[in-house]
Amino acid sequence: MSLLSQLKDEMKNAMRAKDKLRLGVIRMALSAIKLAEIDHKTEPTDENILSVLTKMVKQRKESIKMFTDGGRDELAAKEAAEIEALKTFLPQPLSSEEISELINNAITETGAASMADMGKVMAILKPAMQGKADMGAVSGQIRAALNS
Repeated sequence: MSLLSQLKDEMKNAMRAKDKLRLGVIRMALSAIKLAEIDHKTEPTDENILSVLTKMVKQRKESIKMFTDGGRDELAAKEAAEIEALKTFLPQPLSSEEISELINNAITETGAASMADMGKVMAILKPAMQGKADMGAVSGQIRAALNS
């Protein structure tokens, strides 16, 4: 089952269950997917949908930090609940051991020896880790591996 049809089925389930928060999150996700489809003039693939959902989670994490800093804990809690609803559509996150193994394999495969080769390593890792790991943290681990 494609991710898009899974989202649509879950939207129907949320309507039946009268789960307003989950319904709203799914509707926002479908809207963002449709917007990306129009902007990029492509059909929504699972990879594109994962990218949109990952971006939505990242935006909510940033919002939580701002709301918490501003003393708006009720809004931070709402954003956290939205993240949990979105995470049900994302693949299981990779463990730190799996991430390290993928990084080492990519470095070996590309023959990367310095920071100049980081783009080659990221090109291999990004499709494998999309939605499964924080790419900012992965980037830091690649830098550490290439500098040592």
